[in-house]
Amino acid sequence: MIKGERCSTPKCAMDRRAAPPGQQGSTRGRGGGRGGPRMSERGLQLREKQKARRSYGVLEGQFRRYFVEAKKAPGITGERMVQLLESRLDNVVFRLGFASSRPQARQVVRHGHIIVNGRKVNIPSFLIKPGDAIAWKEGSKKTDLYKRLVEGAEGKLVPSWLSLDRQNLSGQVVTLPKREETETKFDEKAIVEYYSR
Repeated sequence: MIKGERCSTPKCAMDRRAAPPGQQGSTRGRGGGRGGPRMSERGLQLREKQKARRSYGVLEGQFRRYFVEAKKAPGITGERMVQLLESRLDNVVFRLGFASSRPQARQVVRHGHIIVNGRKVNIPSFLIKPGDAIAWKEGSKKTDLYKRLVEGAEGKLVPSWLSLDRQNLSGQVVTLPKREETETKFDEKAIVEYYSR
């Protein structure tokens, strides 16, 4: 069974904690007091990095490579890094509504259900470029998941950097996403600071 969206409510385990794990309300240690220990600047940066990694389902080594690549590219490093993460095939599949979560999108890609420009691609980290066409493989259109997605495609909101053919459940990358079009819930500037130490 392919799992759907896990963190679509305010009770999401990834966003819920106000304090780091451990004894809550502790007054011991540095920066203590009534509200418990205060997190250092480095700790806050690490938390933002972990939030971004979990959000996209990316391992530490991969995530660091995205940062290095973004740093070499022209433009603002943080924004370029978000563009790279958003350009992953599993994320594009999720954003087009071909899956209800990124983990499900990763599974859909790995199982070979998706074609890019007419060729099967089963690598979730495959980077999509403007002009690329993404669709379901013909044989995969018989699956129950595909049928459910077609039924739900009518109300699906798709970001402006993508276009979706709702009847054929195929999409195209119009342009690379701008930062404000990504709806990310982390501070990429803090991540850049974390890696730039």
